Amino acid sequence: MDNSMQAIVVKQAQLEVGELPRPQPAEGELLVEVKAAGVNRADLLQKQGKYPPPEGASSLLGLEVAGTVAAVGNGVRGWKAGDRVFGLMGGGGYAQYAVLNSQLAMRIPAGMDFASAAAIPEVFLTAWQALVWLARLQPGEKVLIHAGASGVGTAAIQLARALGAEAWVTASAAKHEACRALGASEAIDYKTHDFAEVVADKTRGKGVNVIVDFIGADYWQQNMQSLAVDGRLIMLAFLGGVKTEANLAPILRKRISVYGSTLRSRSLSYQAGLTKDLSDFLLPRLERDELKPVLHKTFNWQQAEAAHQEMEQNKNIGKIVLIF
Repeated sequence: MDNSMQAIVVKQAQLEVGELPRPQPAEGELLVEVKAAGVNRADLLQKQGKYPPPEGASSLLGLEVAGTVAAVGNGVRGWKAGDRVFGLMGGGGYAQYAVLNSQLAMRIPAGMDFASAAAIPEVFLTAWQALVWLARLQPGEKVLIHAGASGVGTAAIQLARALGAEAWVTASAAKHEACRALGASEAIDYKTHDFAEVVADKTRGKGVNVIVDFIGADYWQQNMQSLAVDGRLIMLAFLGGVKTEANLAPILRKRISVYGSTLRSRSLSYQAGLTKDLSDFLLPRLERDELKPVLHKTFNWQQAEAAHQEMEQNKNIGKIVLIF
């Protein structure tokens, strides 16, 4: 077997095809022949030198893959060469071969293609962590999801609906139809409307129970205004900055809980538990077509730079995926 492979490497903040040694699966790991890899904003940040991989992870871009098992490491049970697999990884997905910890591996449902499978792990795990593990979203509650047409947003809309909650989103007007088709009850154009005013009007001043936010500073005050008593704010990114003149009074007055979370830097045991919890809920619903990954566009993996430009320009509704 040839011990080399092709992969996408970063040179001066640009993506190029390079040749590297093929990784070998350590104990508990699967070697995956990659058929598809999801593109995430974390990849864009890492390319710019702003988001280094966790200690011990591959320095290559790529946090999620789908493919076939090429080899199994010592101690792996339940997997064999040729099995179709998808899952989350700390890095290394932009390559012809990648290693995936078997505790983070999920079986691709029958009938699902590799591109669709690669569009699932990062966004559905992030959304599940935010809605279930952190916010403890309950049936009948209202959740406002910012960037509703993003990969995480499209996953969160569907999960909220499946959990019996009501999903509201902010998104540009052109993306409202897609969000509503996934189950969003309300869609607010953040470019033309103050979402806090819309929430206040629609809820008669009561507010929403949960907000999933990627914006940060620019939305802080409006988020505080929009949350109901005992509301929960889940902060996953700071695309709108980190510094703001915050009015802290609503946190006490409304008993608001604020959670900040990442996923990539979490321990293996945490990620494994999250994967198990999500897969028990998600996989049967994928097989019944009750939930689905939302694919915006696929690119040949050698066109990874073009895929990044597509995301940088905020053109996507759902996921961008590289095909190998």
